[in-house]
Amino acid sequence: MKRLLMTTAVSVMAMAGVASADIKIAHIYGKTGPLEAYAKQSHDGLMLGLEYATDGTMEIDGEKIVVIEKDTQLKPENGKVLLAEAYGDDEVDLAIGPVSSGVALAMLPVAQEYEKLLIVEPAVADSITGSNWNRYIFRTARNSSQDAVANAIALAGEDVNIATLAQDYAFGRDGVAAFKEALEGTGTNIVHEEYVPTDTTDFTAAAERIFNAMKDVEGEKKLFVIWAGGGNPMGKIQAMEPSRFGVELATGGNILAAMASYKDFPGMEGATYYYYENPNNDVNDWLVETHQERFGSPPDFFTAGGMSAGIAIVEAIKKAGGTDTEDLIAAMEGMEWETPKGTMKFRAEDHQAMQSMYHFKIRVDPDVEWAIPDLVRELTIDDLPIPIRNK
Repeated sequence: MKRLLMTTAVSVMAMAGVASADIKIAHIYGKTGPLEAYAKQSHDGLMLGLEYATDGTMEIDGEKIVVIEKDTQLKPENGKVLLAEAYGDDEVDLAIGPVSSGVALAMLPVAQEYEKLLIVEPAVADSITGSNWNRYIFRTARNSSQDAVANAIALAGEDVNIATLAQDYAFGRDGVAAFKEALEGTGTNIVHEEYVPTDTTDFTAAAERIFNAMKDVEGEKKLFVIWAGGGNPMGKIQAMEPSRFGVELATGGNILAAMASYKDFPGMEGATYYYYENPNNDVNDWLVETHQERFGSPPDFFTAGGMSAGIAIVEAIKKAGGTDTEDLIAAMEGMEWETPKGTMKFRAEDHQAMQSMYHFKIRVDPDVEWAIPDLVRELTIDDLPIPIRNK
């Protein structure tokens, strides 16, 4: 295991004092707004990843790494402008972000226009490395298909009937589409799809439509929820007693704060991107130990993602021998590297990072603030047939 280091990375909001030989990285993300918790985890993880991969020096071949932060406020138009500013005015070597899939989709053409890399982390929508992809886009985050295939493995079965509830934007719609595709041939039926605005807090009408669609269906019945941010749809729908209609709730993993509400669902199964106790490798051991020491808590969902991106950046620059974009693309296509989740690999065809997911079963411990997603099975790269969607 790498030694524990307390080195603080260089992170700045402007370019004053940055030498021309420095390796400049823009982190463009929704630092403020409804997904602020996700953003903080992503940035903390990025800086830890850069530190880990450089043995605390924050240098690659003697060149200092400088990270410039830019806040999209979760607005797509801001993401476009800030990425152009980073490439043009700040002359960064590459960029990373954002949090929101909608913002990411707006940023993709800017990377192509400037012919500079954008490493997408943690935005999830399939279309980012699918229909809207271009060759300057790499993604360390999982995509909707990886979520969908993993949850399909966890939930599917003969005579299982599923309704879905998702947010009405790219993340939710791509997620449901991929989930439906992953269930094909499993004997599982999709009975109803419900989409609601991203800021919904009252789920009464949506739940009633779902219950009406499910009440007369025979067999096992589940409501699968795809959600990001607040609103607590799981808890509010559970309060409406879906068991009256024989409906059980199911969902994938989430950040620890959100998983406090999962305590209402002991025994619930699903699949998650990351929970700090599930992976077993040296990188994760370092992350858990270091994060606990510095922040007084275990690393969370998007901390692991940010760290994976930071390590990928360092490994790619080392492999390419510099920051030339074409050299980086050549180095990164097919590149494997070690992360808190184990080995990841950039697929050459669409630059999507192939990675493990984790089938879980919820356990409730009164001494732990959140529900614990006990590992049922690690779903490895070989277990997850993820479609290529950029054709």
